[in-house]
Amino acid sequence: MAFQSQTYGKLNLKKVPEKIMDYVKRMEKYDAPFQVTVGTDSQNFSDTKIVSVIAVTCEGHGGIFFYEVSRINRIADVRLKLAEETTRSLEIMTALVETLESDEFSEVRDKLSLVIHVDASWNDRGKTKELIPGLVGWIRACGYDCKVKPESYAASSIADRISK
Repeated sequence: MAFQSQTYGKLNLKKVPEKIMDYVKRMEKYDAPFQVTVGTDSQNFSDTKIVSVIAVTCEGHGGIFFYEVSRINRIADVRLKLAEETTRSLEIMTALVETLESDEFSEVRDKLSLVIHVDASWNDRGKTKELIPGLVGWIRACGYDCKVKPESYAASSIADRISK
């Protein structure tokens, strides 16, 4: 997986934890909680453009993010799109966790809370409300916390902006 960063340029997923560790070490002086969030959003064109984001924040002191863009055959059904987005977010988080579990990252790994953001809303007018319990249950069953709109900024703000 090839990720982009406005700060670090192009890097593969194996290099992202190194940048996360550097960020945590730089921001430790603030004694604030750190969060690693993965979120995915997609937009339909002639195909489906999918953007996955890894956001790292230090509460009250900003953050950094990395993103990956891919294109697949058009997915018209909202259920299938959300399933694809959630699958990608889970795959990325799992790969991150596998890397972070190595001894190299032991000094920062326990300082990170891990959350997956889903681009779904409880809004009655939206098409995603009824899908939220299943998506949240799926993510929590995989061992991660989950946020939906309006708290799902990695998917509904960062990834959304890049996907358009």
